[in-house]
Amino acid sequence: MTRAADIEIFFDGACPLCRREVAALRGRDTRQRVRFTDIAAADFDAAAFGKTQTELMAKIHGRLGDGTWISGMEVFRRVYAAVGLRWLAAVTRAPGLSQLLDGAYAIFARNRLRITGRCSDQSCRTA
Repeated sequence: MTRAADIEIFFDGACPLCRREVAALRGRDTRQRVRFTDIAAADFDAAAFGKTQTELMAKIHGRLGDGTWISGMEVFRRVYAAVGLRWLAAVTRAPGLSQLLDGAYAIFARNRLRITGRCSDQSCRTA
């Protein structure tokens, strides 16, 4: 019997930075505690998850084993913990640093298409 994932991460597989991060996380996920779902895949259907593609593209989302949705830096914190990087998850929760990282991620998410060179007139407005 296959063990259910602790967390499912919904990532943009067309984003080079996102692919690099996911590749590193997959490499550490030796216990298969994370399910990686590429929202840029041709067969991905956001509606099947009760979300819109625009919503999922605006920032990273995750779904916990109990069905709870999370987004932003909290997704990374949970995934880091799931792949054995609990120390990194703990550091990113430190007072002050937590708020700084949350804000930095929000800025990155708003500008991700521009930063990764995938910006068109309409596509840079993801949120």
